[in-house]
Amino acid sequence: MENKTTIKKSSFTGSLGFVLAAAGSAVGLGNIWRFPYLAAQNGGGLFILVYIILAFTFGFALLTTDIAIGRKTGKSAIEAYGEISKKWKFLGWLSFIVPAIILTYYSVVGGWITKYMVSYIISDSSTLARDNYFTDFITSPISPIIFMLIFLALTALIVYLGVEKGIEKFSKFIMPGLLILIIAIAIFAVTRSYTDENGVTRTGLQGMAIYFIPNFKGVTVSKFFQIVLDATCQLFYSLSVAMGIMITYGSYVKKDCNLSKSVFRIELFDTGVAILAGLMVVPTVYVFTGLDGMNSGAGLMFVSLPKIFNSMGIIGKYVGIVFFIMVIFAALTSSVSIMETLVASCMDWFKTSRKKTALIVFAIFAVLAVVICMGYNVLYFEAVLPTTAEGGTAQLLDVMDYISNYLLMPIIAILTCVLIGWIVKPKYIIEEMELGGVKFKKKALYSIIVKFVAPVLLTILLAKAIGLF
Repeated sequence: MENKTTIKKSSFTGSLGFVLAAAGSAVGLGNIWRFPYLAAQNGGGLFILVYIILAFTFGFALLTTDIAIGRKTGKSAIEAYGEISKKWKFLGWLSFIVPAIILTYYSVVGGWITKYMVSYIISDSSTLARDNYFTDFITSPISPIIFMLIFLALTALIVYLGVEKGIEKFSKFIMPGLLILIIAIAIFAVTRSYTDENGVTRTGLQGMAIYFIPNFKGVTVSKFFQIVLDATCQLFYSLSVAMGIMITYGSYVKKDCNLSKSVFRIELFDTGVAILAGLMVVPTVYVFTGLDGMNSGAGLMFVSLPKIFNSMGIIGKYVGIVFFIMVIFAALTSSVSIMETLVASCMDWFKTSRKKTALIVFAIFAVLAVVICMGYNVLYFEAVLPTTAEGGTAQLLDVMDYISNYLLMPIIAILTCVLIGWIVKPKYIIEEMELGGVKFKKKALYSIIVKFVAPVLLTILLAKAIGLF
């Protein structure tokens, strides 16, 4: 059995392994289906420009804070905050609750993706393009549970194998493959053309122009403010901050690793994949349906795109296979980081071995995820949340997402900024970033953002989430 000392010795073998694992956590389903939608609806290139600026300012500060806390304390989130200040240990528990909530429904969505990947392999694309196919699947009593368990078991296996043999090895194999698949699908999307029943021909290049060229038409001060908020919100969730993940991964980073370079590379990878995902999705949807086909959430991935793949003819089946393999890669890298955070925290708290803890966590969350699956049948209800689209309703999965992403994560990030910016001061993080004589060139920018800019933006996000706007 591993003891506490053995657990602390777990680490990434080098900066590459860390960067790929952390980037894998950041690159998730939000990059694949949410970023393209937001870009298409918020002025295309205008949204992308705002997002890039925020990524290397606001995002940089939050990501730097989490990773530096992890490496400086050498502990998972549940213990790291208590190491900084005993009065702030409660923040570690809050950080534990977020991934605990997220894993219950993320594994359900991962099961949906697994189902679609398998279905594309064993059947033709017309089956998945059928009306109500997605609704019939998620409301069935058994099938969603089976595929959820398959996805969760894959996640648990990688975590069970450990940091070096599991997470790092998996990330080094999957992340380059993910990038290749996204680039290949993006090239395919841009080179498509389609003539609809009205004789109107749309091309992938036209869709790419809509995606990349800033559109200022109808952009008022209020609209621009909304674009900034949407970009901030997307970035906040995309980088896996304020949920203990980057603190946990940071605790596995060796002291001779240049954290400044690693943070930059993680941001670059995450932002690049998000932009490429848009280049993959927006031209495809535009070519076959026009901009009217763009919608958010599950509808885009599980309803719109299967219909588009089917309209491609025989090649659509193979595009669907490649697409959902790519998506399951992205989903797995994120779910692994979520479960790893929970396992690492439990190992710290209960002093148990990795293998035993991973199995227990898998068993607990398998049961909890079954409850989320039941939210579309026996436990079905309809609710209206402040974030619910006009005319829409929220189910159990949406409620859990709202609590974790829209309420708890901004609260944790605000409190972390208060702790680092005003209680222990930014010097606490800066010293870790400059360990071994490394120059932290952005330390002045970091101090300003963590003390003033981030708390204000996060407070506005939280106010918007609870319906004050």
